[in-house]
Amino acid sequence: MPVPPQIKKAVDDVDRQLHQEGPLTNVLATVEAKTGVKRLHIVLGVAGLQAIYLIFGHFAELVCNFMGFVYPAYMSIKAIESHTKEDDTQWLTYWVVFAVLSVAEFFSKQIVAVFPVYWLFKSLFLLYLYLPSTLGAAKIYHRFLQPIVSKHAKSIDQRVGDIAGRVNNAASNFINEVKERRD
Repeated sequence: MPVPPQIKKAVDDVDRQLHQEGPLTNVLATVEAKTGVKRLHIVLGVAGLQAIYLIFGHFAELVCNFMGFVYPAYMSIKAIESHTKEDDTQWLTYWVVFAVLSVAEFFSKQIVAVFPVYWLFKSLFLLYLYLPSTLGAAKIYHRFLQPIVSKHAKSIDQRVGDIAGRVNNAASNFINEVKERRD
């Protein structure tokens, strides 16, 4: 059975990245040299084991959310330290989409009970969102979130302003009460 060209291209891209210079690829090169197993096969084996764990593992939710947080957080810190705007935009967009997904997920916890491969699919979706080669977060943001925010921006701004005013008034009242009690 022939391999579809999209899958062949994806595997070739992963294999090419696994041969670029870097700390992880250096470790993989050492393991490959000592075992004789290609680094692509090592990575695919680990990914397969992780996929099985995300379906059957007891802490699958934690592992999934860890995957969606650690690398993006590290890259966000690097983006803050860099002098270019593009990486800032990429990671800020990721965090906006991640936050919307997290809030939506809170209200749909029953999905996990019915859909046992949820954490695997969420992990794959998070990878899609944050891998630079996919531009997934930007695509989701521009396709779904930006139109909603643009349509309702005035109303959102007004409500945020109202809430900020109420919080400010409550804080001022609280401070005044504290001052009065001291005197």
